[in-house]
Amino acid sequence: MAKAAARFVCQECGGVHPRWSGRCDACGAWNTIVEEAVPDVAPKGVSAKGGKRVSFVGLDGESEQAPRRKTGIAELDRVLGGGLVKGSAVLVGGDPGIGKSTLLLQAAAALSKNARVAYISGEEAVDQIRMRATRLDLAKANVSLASATNVRDILATLDASDAPDLAVIDSIQTMYIDQLDSAPGTVAQVRASAAELIRLAKRRGVAVILVGHVTKEGTIAGPRVLEHMVDTVLYFEGERGHQFRILRAVKNRFGPTDEIGVFEMTDAGLTEVPNPSALFLAERRGEVSGAAVFAGMEGTRPVLVEIQALVAPSAYGTPRRAVIGWDSGRLAMVLAVLETRCGLAFGGADVYLNVAGGLRIAEPAADLAVAAALVSALTDTPVPGESVVFGEIGLSGEVRAVGQTEARLKEAAKLGFGRAYCPPRGKRGGSAAGIEVRELRLLGDLVEALGNPAPRRMARPG
Repeated sequence: MAKAAARFVCQECGGVHPRWSGRCDACGAWNTIVEEAVPDVAPKGVSAKGGKRVSFVGLDGESEQAPRRKTGIAELDRVLGGGLVKGSAVLVGGDPGIGKSTLLLQAAAALSKNARVAYISGEEAVDQIRMRATRLDLAKANVSLASATNVRDILATLDASDAPDLAVIDSIQTMYIDQLDSAPGTVAQVRASAAELIRLAKRRGVAVILVGHVTKEGTIAGPRVLEHMVDTVLYFEGERGHQFRILRAVKNRFGPTDEIGVFEMTDAGLTEVPNPSALFLAERRGEVSGAAVFAGMEGTRPVLVEIQALVAPSAYGTPRRAVIGWDSGRLAMVLAVLETRCGLAFGGADVYLNVAGGLRIAEPAADLAVAAALVSALTDTPVPGESVVFGEIGLSGEVRAVGQTEARLKEAAKLGFGRAYCPPRGKRGGSAAGIEVRELRLLGDLVEALGNPAPRRMARPG
């Protein structure tokens, strides 16, 4: 009997290799290449014979808005763009233990009040799910539970006249199709299982939520094509040491991307945070050096968060740069501009930067707030109280304009801040939304606004 042919597939990017190797040439990942059996039937070319002509329409015309169903959790509805769309496929990823299953169980229980909901777990038994539901006080919710991993069995159950309105699959890496020889979690199984479940969602109008594992780099495990197949991709972020959890939309065919929902982990599960700015600033003390409040935008929502900096004498020949919640590359750029354009010396000091509350900031508008915190820490001079800072910094030391300035100022005024340091606003100069606006054109203007104090001399320990 002839030996079945095999191929070697990378579990990170899906690249095919003729033989096994320790490193994938396509994506550079190590120890991700797994042997998979080649299907017995080779694919044949597609012929146009018997096909139907595709009809085209113009761009101008009326289209019905996709009907949405509220989940009962306002922060989740915000990230989804207003609720679940009928027949949509949503992929939710996050670190182990971050609260994915807890959030989806709470959403399923809330939605079960006026819809049919099925929760299918491939990782936990029914008794384990019931224990979590009891802890969350959701045991009375009308949610249909099942523990299964065979996609054929799941399709036979859901593909019926009484199909549920929502089906939660936890997780897609545990599902398998018995027609494939590869193990669950491999590229072939994840891709084929997701394709069958998405096809069911479109055919029956069932909203399907797939839970995905993440790699150590924070991306969803499996082939990248999985994120292209679904309609919405959500990432559940947060630090284990913080009680805050951020649900971020990185792809959404039915709503805005980069929208966030904020939750707080408690003993009773995840609770919504309707005003995250007030929560992130709740533990902020008075005027202390090395702290600046940044007025940022997360999707369509303005969020105020405290940026903390510490400049300390370096005990080693190479100063240390430690960053939590921000890009270390942009920190190096801001330090270089402060040294070159403003004459401040950070070369012999260790620099530590932290975004309070566990939030991760990606927008360049945080440059000016980071610079304010660094200057404040270096000179041991607090940033003026009740002030917010935002703006992008260029390499020549100029402060560049950022988007949605008025929304940032309005949020700052709502929380009681009376002054803002920001880029020039053009014709909209002066005060706005009940807050005094001080426009900065150069980074040196910020140093002068902070009192232009003399920098501290950094002496090495010992």
